[in-house]
Amino acid sequence: MCSIFSLAAAKPCCIKSNNVSKFLHPRFIVTRARAQVITAPNKPSGITSTTASPQLLKQGIPHSDLHILEIVERQSQASTCLAHQDTCRKPEFHPSFLEEAYERCRNICAEYAKTFYLGTLLMTEERQKAIWAIYVWCRRTDDLVDGPNAVHMSSAVLDRWEERLEDIFEGRPYDMLDAALTDTVFKFPLDIKPFRDMIEGMRMDMRKCRYENFQQLYLYCYYVAGTVGLMTVPVMGIAPESCVSAQTIYNGALYLGIGNQLTNILRDVGEDALRGRVYLPQDELAEFGLCDKDVFARKVSDRWREFMKEQITRARYYFNLAEEGAYHLDKASRWPVWSCLMLYRKILDAIEDNDYDNLTKRAFVGRTKKLLTLPLAYAKAQTPPSLIHQ
Repeated sequence: MCSIFSLAAAKPCCIKSNNVSKFLHPRFIVTRARAQVITAPNKPSGITSTTASPQLLKQGIPHSDLHILEIVERQSQASTCLAHQDTCRKPEFHPSFLEEAYERCRNICAEYAKTFYLGTLLMTEERQKAIWAIYVWCRRTDDLVDGPNAVHMSSAVLDRWEERLEDIFEGRPYDMLDAALTDTVFKFPLDIKPFRDMIEGMRMDMRKCRYENFQQLYLYCYYVAGTVGLMTVPVMGIAPESCVSAQTIYNGALYLGIGNQLTNILRDVGEDALRGRVYLPQDELAEFGLCDKDVFARKVSDRWREFMKEQITRARYYFNLAEEGAYHLDKASRWPVWSCLMLYRKILDAIEDNDYDNLTKRAFVGRTKKLLTLPLAYAKAQTPPSLIHQ
């Protein structure tokens, strides 16, 4: 149940690609050093089982437990290394092969993330291609657990997928779509940890279908969605005139992913219940006199409405936190981010419009509302960072 960019998760997708190693240069040797990966702890110190207060807990787990600062520092250092990359040997691909690889990524993004794809068209060509390649890898990762072949999923499959990820970062792509990401890795300062963490989120989805409290749910949301923000900031770039720290911008990207995933969870409560899954914090359900049986009964009560009001308030809280980071991205990259943020907020509005019935109805944003939102997001994207703090 992975939130990937804009409204990408609305439609299932199975992406296939044949092994195309015959197109790869037979002798390229990768010498670019990769930073050592620090994996996120299994039980962050912030996770507790305390009962939430009447106003639901908004804070997740400390970002120090997720090693976010280390990711920011490594990606910043890698950016410096890229400036001297002419002294390093990079993977070599035939130009026509690489062109086709990115074209396939573009087509997949255009098909399954239409709104987000439209926003990427304002980016430079190099950034467009990189975002498409990252999107496709995330999509394929999510499909392992939620796609049509999910019945064949096992821990061994995810272990193999992680090995393929390591090969991608070492310049040894398995297929054409992997090659697009390999090329991106050597053009932009991407650290492998957020990619590893997303795979860990897939493992969590396999073994866990209940979350005792919000801290546990926050960790899951980080794994499957917050990681996307960390992956994409180096590609989208930071505005030259930005006056805030890189950490602030990365936090904003992470919070957008958290808000997106919380919104996905609220939108899909009824569908997840049919699969025997409840992604809502168990202690918070109990606080409102609810339990799994109420979710499976799919009946909207006054208690459910009050519970949903608090859940929606928390999701909006994370979107509000995400705004500062969005303002400070490079100007050409802001539009798709603002489009994503504003459209996901409208999903929350739609849940309210449905009288909080997300048990039998699926909230969505209609085409007309989407189209009307895009110029508003574009206007937001034009706001200089210098005006935000005045």
